[in-house]
Amino acid sequence: MTRKKIFTYVMLVVGFGAAGYLLYHTFRDFTLSEIVSSFRAIPTVNLLMALLFAFGSYVCLSGFDWAGVRYVKNDLAYPKIGLASFIALSIGQSVGLSGLSSGALRYRYYAHWGMSTEDVAKIVLLSGVTVGIGMAMLSGVVMIINPGDAASVLGLSNVVVVAIGFACLAATAGYLALAAFVRTPLKIRSWTFEMPTLKIAIAQVVIGTINFALVSACLREVMAATADVSYLKAATAFVLANLAILITHAPGGLGVLEATVRHVMGDQASIGSLVAFRVIYFFIPFFIGLPLALIVEAIFRARKAKRQSQSGLEFTKPASA
Repeated sequence: MTRKKIFTYVMLVVGFGAAGYLLYHTFRDFTLSEIVSSFRAIPTVNLLMALLFAFGSYVCLSGFDWAGVRYVKNDLAYPKIGLASFIALSIGQSVGLSGLSSGALRYRYYAHWGMSTEDVAKIVLLSGVTVGIGMAMLSGVVMIINPGDAASVLGLSNVVVVAIGFACLAATAGYLALAAFVRTPLKIRSWTFEMPTLKIAIAQVVIGTINFALVSACLREVMAATADVSYLKAATAFVLANLAILITHAPGGLGVLEATVRHVMGDQASIGSLVAFRVIYFFIPFFIGLPLALIVEAIFRARKAKRQSQSGLEFTKPASA
């Protein structure tokens, strides 16, 4: 077994262990009936709005792949990009190690549609950069406008939190500057990487920021049903939860997201709202994406078998006189 595989298995075990502990810590004071009652207390209109925001987020996530595909100068149609993105991320965000799991699924689809391994790697890399840029932008905004909540959780002064916020925005501006002025490619073995064009970089910033803003709106919607929750506070909780997820590597942020949001929001984050957010943003897309992946795989295999059959018929067909 390679070191990479050992490291992956260790991270999975640690992630699931952390997730289990945090889930227990978050839910231990509630009975199943209390959790169900809290969930049912959320009005249908709030659940529908949360679903709408989640849908918008997954549309934005397909924009991550769209930017990557255009970066490698491929003209693949958007419906195919959207299909690959949704299946890869709806599954990858739930099973954990999203970069690896969703990357493997992306490779399956993009390679089938004629892309090279290098192109797929670049698409996955650019998508990851878009995630970082989007989170940096949202973090910068909420830390500058609403430093108090982040300061209380992180144990820092408001001044330091605001400084971190400006640093996040400066990092994003620096990325745009590199995209505008740096055209020298970076070579790693036989692969060549270069900065995206300024147009693609701006698209990354806009799409990435809107995506996380929509996820925050989804979280706020399920919490606002039972408490007076401001959007900025919900966005702050989401930003801090994502930082905790990056540190723990918990699969899909399971347990970490709930514990962090509960810690930041206190009683404003009812146990039902946390369950609702997990179901809406992770479980529903997963249970749509998984059977969709099986259907697409069956179509791929059927087409491959048909091509092989036709190829065999052409090979055995006798030459005409």
